[in-house]
Amino acid sequence: MGWSPRVRDRAPAEATTLLTPLAWSSTWALPWLLPPAEPSSLWCALLRTGDCPCALGTMDLAYVCEWEKWPKSTHCPSVPLACAWSCRNLIAFTTDLRSDDQDLTRMIHILDTEHPWDVHSVSSGHSEAITCLEWDQSGSRLLSADADGQIKCWSMAGHLANSWESCVGSLVEGDPIVALSWLHNGVKLALHVEKSGASSFGEKFSRVKFSPSLTLFGGKPMEGWIAVTVSGLVTVSLLKPSGQVLTSTESLCRLRGRVALADIAFTGGGNIVVATADGSSASPVQFYKVCVSVVSEKCRIDTEILPSLFMRCTTDLSRKDRFPAITHLRFLARDMSEQVLLCASSPTSSLVECWSLRKEGLPVNNIFQQIAPAVGDKQPMILKWRILSATNDLDRLSAVALPKLPISLTNTDLKVASDTQFYPGLGLALAFHDGSVHIVHRLSLQTMVVFYSSAAPRSVDEPALKRPRATGPAVHFKAMQLSWTSLALVGIDNHGKLSMLRISPSMGHALEVNLALRHLLFLLEYCMVTGYDWWDILLHVQPSMVQSLVEKLHEEYMRQSAALQQVLSTRILAMKASLCRLSPCTVTRVCDYHTKLFLMAISSTLKSLLRPHFLNTPDKSPGDRLAEICAKITDVDIDKVMINLKTEEFVLDMNTLQALQQLLQWVGDFVLYLLASLPNQGSPLRPGHSFLRDGTSLGMLRELMVVIRIWGLLKPSCLPVYTATSDTQDSMSLLFRLLTKLWICCRDEGPTSEPDEALVDECCLLPSQLLVPSLDWLPVSDGLVSRLQPKQPLRLHFGRAPTLPGSATALQLDSLVRAPGQPKMDHLRRLHLGAYPTEECKACTRCGCVTMLRSPNETTAVKQWEQRWIKTCLCGGLWRRMPLSCS
Repeated sequence: MGWSPRVRDRAPAEATTLLTPLAWSSTWALPWLLPPAEPSSLWCALLRTGDCPCALGTMDLAYVCEWEKWPKSTHCPSVPLACAWSCRNLIAFTTDLRSDDQDLTRMIHILDTEHPWDVHSVSSGHSEAITCLEWDQSGSRLLSADADGQIKCWSMAGHLANSWESCVGSLVEGDPIVALSWLHNGVKLALHVEKSGASSFGEKFSRVKFSPSLTLFGGKPMEGWIAVTVSGLVTVSLLKPSGQVLTSTESLCRLRGRVALADIAFTGGGNIVVATADGSSASPVQFYKVCVSVVSEKCRIDTEILPSLFMRCTTDLSRKDRFPAITHLRFLARDMSEQVLLCASSPTSSLVECWSLRKEGLPVNNIFQQIAPAVGDKQPMILKWRILSATNDLDRLSAVALPKLPISLTNTDLKVASDTQFYPGLGLALAFHDGSVHIVHRLSLQTMVVFYSSAAPRSVDEPALKRPRATGPAVHFKAMQLSWTSLALVGIDNHGKLSMLRISPSMGHALEVNLALRHLLFLLEYCMVTGYDWWDILLHVQPSMVQSLVEKLHEEYMRQSAALQQVLSTRILAMKASLCRLSPCTVTRVCDYHTKLFLMAISSTLKSLLRPHFLNTPDKSPGDRLAEICAKITDVDIDKVMINLKTEEFVLDMNTLQALQQLLQWVGDFVLYLLASLPNQGSPLRPGHSFLRDGTSLGMLRELMVVIRIWGLLKPSCLPVYTATSDTQDSMSLLFRLLTKLWICCRDEGPTSEPDEALVDECCLLPSQLLVPSLDWLPVSDGLVSRLQPKQPLRLHFGRAPTLPGSATALQLDSLVRAPGQPKMDHLRRLHLGAYPTEECKACTRCGCVTMLRSPNETTAVKQWEQRWIKTCLCGGLWRRMPLSCS
């Protein structure tokens, strides 16, 4: 890694629009973003290879995934190459599958960043080259468009991340698509980095008033997409609630012309802005406002011309003919139509400019100023494009990746608080034909980080300066995408390889550990609030950071209102579990967090089955009354607690009770395990340790024991089965008595105390009274993130599961899962699948939880339980189909 001298100087420029020339507003200086003094050649070499400690953690390679060489066909990069990254950390990209007879098949590949080798490749059915890929805001649907005007909408088949199908689409026959976007749903969240120390999430992340592109009756946003064709047409397709597609096409302006480049953005008022260019830098960049409406069950499109601009390099006499083509045209964000990035190129070099659209007062003659009060006090306003910054000559640009993090910049566009000087969301990525990738400030275009992707791996003992220069064309990225927190970047190079890069929050600058932790914590909170996947944040968490991050995350969570805590309760547990996987010191906590998620799910499901005996009952549900009574009555006799309940509210169908037996068995086994482990509570490395001082979880288990006891009176065969040494032993009563004593020691309502010796002695005798079962604590996870901590790049192959290197964390995890050859477990249904399952299974991409694809039980209660996990795992991760050999 290193700095490039090409991007250091910025050229002042004078902007010109199509109608009137605009005076250039000088580039604002950013002293904190200027690169340091020119480094020596040795320093540059050290930076490129990562040998310097200061270079570590700035921008480095995490892994590379490439295609296997097949005898009769081969994957080659498509032209153009399209790539998209969803908020669920799914990556889609295109290739052309070329056979021996030179036939091309247009392929779309979708992979999960945690398991990049498990790629789902689908023949797209596009007859021409795929020009655009676009994820929706939920990250569950994908649009693809080609050079023949065909647009397809892809969705998960069976809610599986590695199984996709296309059901709907639209067509503008024979007219290539150059720009594509989903309609805006009106949801926009602003990140206030300067308020990252605030206690309330509402201050850190605020909802921005933003209107959807189109609304249904009642204000619900209407789904659909908009595309721009090469002939200057704009086409809009609306997805009606009935499943039908309503499509309309209109010309952007009366005088149609060739559109080589285009991009789409949205305004807060619900309008759409389209930017177009014909590819020549001598021609203006045109802007149009597009309004979409539904009139008499037909889609109507209205367009209006907005102010346009000429690139600054075309008005500079010294550069007028040096950059003849506009090669890149992008709005800085989908919901930021006022700022646009332009790139003009020659065969060997490029130049980048950043422009901003602003309202300015129209000068009024002195004669009219005297009568202005009579006309009105408001000065006439007009829209003008002003250039914010421009670069000097660069190597030829090959790809651009824009940040998706909606950081709110206060005061002025380029003045930010000192804490946000190097924030990752402020940078965009530029890839060049020399193999380098530059992270530059999105407005000032000042270089923040540089990475050289063409550097070949070398031996540790080989001096950096003696490494031979690569001959031939440099490997460079043809398509790039930044993750949704801008902490990772994926690039597809001209050889078809996929590279995953880490981008440090420090952006190449020395930051204190506390400030780096604060950046990561802020982004974790953002993912918690939005529901986005946080895999790219985990790339930067070192084992030494895990304890601090988990504690600070819990502190911030406890500062929120009770209602918000309830909404985020499962997300924070899943987040803590994924963090604790990264350190060998906190691996057992992963078991506890995963178990607590399962316990909360069982509790809410079983309580939801309870129905009031009379419809005109008070406001509280049977589940709420159960919790209230169990909290009030501290009696250790389970039968005395039952007397205070209306047992008629617990009556269920016998078949339903029998179908729930496996879940009830797990509750009973877990209570027995916890009580038997109480004498060893001084060992935090033992799974279940945190439950022994968790009054809320113990109270939840106590409520479930009461429910199970009542159901056992109705259907004895649904009770948990214990292996006791005495036939007269009432196992449920014994466990409830000990559980209640432990709960009293740490319940929220009273003062906490240590368990007395009598309770510990009774728990010591449990293994001699009941057989303590072995629990399946942790699903097997074959993901990458815990293996990437040493920051050694991994070389992977698509379609071939790797043998990943071991680590201290991985060894700790392996000791808590079932060994190969032992019977497998359905972690959600608690059913044994056998050592070699014959049923198709699916696994969570995040935690590795495994469950069967098809339900073996048709009972309503079981369907209700399984329906909770039809789309995502209990940790929130996506499902992927598992081959039978791996189930």
